[in-house]
Amino acid sequence: MLIKYSDYLTHKKWMSRALHLAQVAGDADEIPVGAVIIDSSGNLIAEGENKKERYKDPTAHAEILAIREASQKLQTWRLNQCTLYVTLEPCPMCAGAIVQARVGLLVYGVDDPKTGAIRTVSNIPDSAVSNHRLHVVGGILESNCRHQLQVWFANRRRVSN
Repeated sequence: MLIKYSDYLTHKKWMSRALHLAQVAGDADEIPVGAVIIDSSGNLIAEGENKKERYKDPTAHAEILAIREASQKLQTWRLNQCTLYVTLEPCPMCAGAIVQARVGLLVYGVDDPKTGAIRTVSNIPDSAVSNHRLHVVGGILESNCRHQLQVWFANRRRVSN
């Protein structure tokens, strides 16, 4: 799918913010994933970073936390006029939540070859179980997102050895 240059610049801006949040998560010893949600006017309405370890909650993924915040702010669970930016392709849990929230557009940075449930390992949005057709743009700041994750995991392995 081709995107307009102006859309690419917008996607790059918000993915940069998600990368910053991912760095905050990584600095807190969480897997570095960050997410932001903007409304149809281009305003930031929610953000999240992985907090599984800090919250002792397996559902505290960046996407879930951002969706919860956006729903509370907008006072609706229907986020069909919103765009979700996330640094890593969502897992099955997050993909399901994104579909349930009726997110209008998902923009992600890098594919997840282990648990990616948007395009890589499985395709929840386009499967028969999905009651919402999700528009997806992948690969925005892909090398930055990949590098951040690779460095974090390499440092973690080095420390544990």
